[in-house]
Amino acid sequence: MIGVGGSDWKHYLRKKPHVVKRRIRKGIPDCLRGLVWQLISGSRDLLLMNPGVYEQLVIYETSASELDIIRDISRTFPSHGMGFLAGLLLLYMSEEDAFWLLVALLKGAVHAPMEGLYLAGLPLVQQYLSQFERLVQEHLPKLGEHFAQEMINPSMYASQWFITVFSYSFPFHLALRIWDVFLFEVCNAFLFKHHLLMIKNDPH
Repeated sequence: MIGVGGSDWKHYLRKKPHVVKRRIRKGIPDCLRGLVWQLISGSRDLLLMNPGVYEQLVIYETSASELDIIRDISRTFPSHGMGFLAGLLLLYMSEEDAFWLLVALLKGAVHAPMEGLYLAGLPLVQQYLSQFERLVQEHLPKLGEHFAQEMINPSMYASQWFITVFSYSFPFHLALRIWDVFLFEVCNAFLFKHHLLMIKNDPH
């Protein structure tokens, strides 16, 4: 399905998307997880289109950013000393690959940008919390009513879920499976929607 260095991925995905979806839901083999995440997210293409950029950024890194990183260490993976997302990615790929995957996610290489999770005011987190609250009310009305009576809102318990994309909230093996499905579903849902819009707007 992947080919050498991911060379067959796009062709196979276009040809047999349902097979890819089924296999990813079963779980990506651990030895291939890093590469497949890069292919799914579009970060592999970003890396290849921007040779040398990461090295330049590392050279010009400021001491201020280093201080921010050091200050964050105690609040993240204690045994790895990195941000939750970065720590998860760095377990499966190089620094440069992890950097471009973060860029792909935050800026939206093949899906809607996720940078709103971390912008001032956390706009995307607020949106997700509101959507989550409506889903609880719709699918678990008794629980939703109980939360309302006790004045418990999702921001009290679910913010960390969305800010860390569930990498903090679950056992590590489960977080990996969530990320397998999350990356594939969010990226391909966006591509499918974009494809439909192209068809709709095509005069022919």
